[in-house]
Amino acid sequence: MSASFRPDIEGLRAVAVVGVIAFHFGLTSLPGGFTGVDIFFVISGYLITKHLLTEITETGRLNLWRFYARRARRLLPASLFVILATLVAGAFVLSPEEQSLYSKGAMFASAYMINLWLIRWSFDYFAADATSNPFIHFWSLSVEEQFYLAWPALLMLAAWLAPGKRAAMLVIGLAGLVSFAVCAWLTTVAQPWAFYFSPLRAWEFAAGGLATMVPASFWRERPRLGAPLAWLGLALIAGSYLSFTEEAPFPGFMALAPVAGTVMLLLAGAANAELRANTGPSAALALPPLQWVGKLSYSLYLWHWPVIVYAAMLVPELTPLQRLGCMALTLALSLFTYHVIENPIRRNGWLMANAARALVPAVLLTGTGVAAAYANARLAVSDLDPVQRSIAESAARPSTARAKVGCVLDYETVTPKPCEFGDKNAPRTIALFGDSHADHWSTPLIAAARKNDAKVITFLKSSCRASQLTVWVTKLKRDYTECDQWRAQSIKEIIAARPSLVVISEIALASSRKMSPDAKVPDDQDAQWRDGLRATLSAFSQAGLKVAFIRDVPFNEEHVDTCVARALWRGEAPSLCDQKRTDAANDAAAAVERDIVRSVPNASYIDMTDQFCDATTCHVYINGKLAYRDRHHLATPFAESLEPEVEKAVFRQVVALR
Repeated sequence: MSASFRPDIEGLRAVAVVGVIAFHFGLTSLPGGFTGVDIFFVISGYLITKHLLTEITETGRLNLWRFYARRARRLLPASLFVILATLVAGAFVLSPEEQSLYSKGAMFASAYMINLWLIRWSFDYFAADATSNPFIHFWSLSVEEQFYLAWPALLMLAAWLAPGKRAAMLVIGLAGLVSFAVCAWLTTVAQPWAFYFSPLRAWEFAAGGLATMVPASFWRERPRLGAPLAWLGLALIAGSYLSFTEEAPFPGFMALAPVAGTVMLLLAGAANAELRANTGPSAALALPPLQWVGKLSYSLYLWHWPVIVYAAMLVPELTPLQRLGCMALTLALSLFTYHVIENPIRRNGWLMANAARALVPAVLLTGTGVAAAYANARLAVSDLDPVQRSIAESAARPSTARAKVGCVLDYETVTPKPCEFGDKNAPRTIALFGDSHADHWSTPLIAAARKNDAKVITFLKSSCRASQLTVWVTKLKRDYTECDQWRAQSIKEIIAARPSLVVISEIALASSRKMSPDAKVPDDQDAQWRDGLRATLSAFSQAGLKVAFIRDVPFNEEHVDTCVARALWRGEAPSLCDQKRTDAANDAAAAVERDIVRSVPNASYIDMTDQFCDATTCHVYINGKLAYRDRHHLATPFAESLEPEVEKAVFRQVVALR
């Protein structure tokens, strides 16, 4: 073991990986365990900066090839093994379309670029549930690898400007400050960029790098400072683990707590061995159990996520005992990977002899991972049976309104963009107003309008309900103020257009809470929603316009397209994915909604729940058609089949065009 080995850092790795695994496995109440990744980032910044600066100081140069060879031996073999094993296991667990989709994730993970893929994924309103992606945890490894590419160049720049630590501190500090400022800003504006984009996480690595600049003499002269600093650092990490949630606006300012806590523990452990052994938390981090877990931390991190993801797919409601079984499997796989792949290759004498011996195989291994993932993505869907193909096409097909670019506005846009469908000279106009749950009715409504000599003008915005209610949205991690601005302007424009009828639909309040169970919900939100719904309806009614409110569709606990496809892939019936009506239909809330609508003059309530549900069950695969494209949006082909019912409800009963 190297004389420079820090047992407290190995223990910190254990704390980090235990937090992440506990959070993902749900074995303990650590809602902020995901911040363990931030601990890893700070540790990496500390160790890599210390190593590189030592080499620059001693030799005046930096052997980048040797540096990258060490990183390749350390990280690449184990990660590629896990990627390939996860792809193979997916053939038995995932539907063909899922295999194809997640193989693309494996391809980006193999090239250490999955964080960039996930940024795009995060802004896709209809993207598959991220918790089903067995490769999503590779985002942090991608950020680290990208850090390893850029950081040596930054330190060489500092050495070129001026030798010594002062220039390095200035360059690292400036880079970290800019990174943090942009990260904090984007956390409130476009959180996925702040979370996944490596330059915006560079400040965490920089914090670790700056911690290396404190001279050893500082600790020799202040031996009593280490213990309180370590306790404070441990308290910050513990507080993050216990109080943070994934719904919080993270990273931003909140990430300062685990980052600062890690820096404090690193500084406290930077004293000599005697002082470190007597410093409470630093001594505790050196205990054998934490040392053992710390050694396995990389393999544990690689394996834990695909294990729990696949287990949850096979057994949706995992018991605590089953979760412990998953933990045991993760540990067994990690031990095998560490002792058979990770450690032997990392310390292989032939590979260590020179950089080329490690880098050439590394390039080949990376290419193998990318090629294997790409081939799997193509092969998985190369010969789909007709039913699987129908499910995939149904889930992928956009609504009539969404198929027209720009007709369903994104989160940031506040200016309404009405889209017109049908004969522009039609004598009657229908305005469709609301969120994506209004949009999925656009297909049958527009078809019915064309049959009834009417045109449809849409006013649609993602996640923006028609009711005058300010909501907190997960994707933005803040109040959706853009929705409030768009809604107010849209109501004015609809009233000015004088349509024959305004059709409104929106996601049920209970459904939106199920979508984001940890979202910030005021105690009086139900009352605010009732007042907001009445206010929107009254605005149109008082302007002399007729209004038809379509009740929201039932909500499903799983993504219906993947659930049905998996069931059929395993030879099971699609009814496996059906929901109890008491769980899915929100009948009690719908009764309140119906009474509000009917209390407003010129407003009518349209309820099509019987198209999905009988007295006890809500179905997801109806008359050979996939009813939903995800958990709560209608699949377009099924929505199309509802055209006769929409025509009857909207035109014959409400508008009376015939």
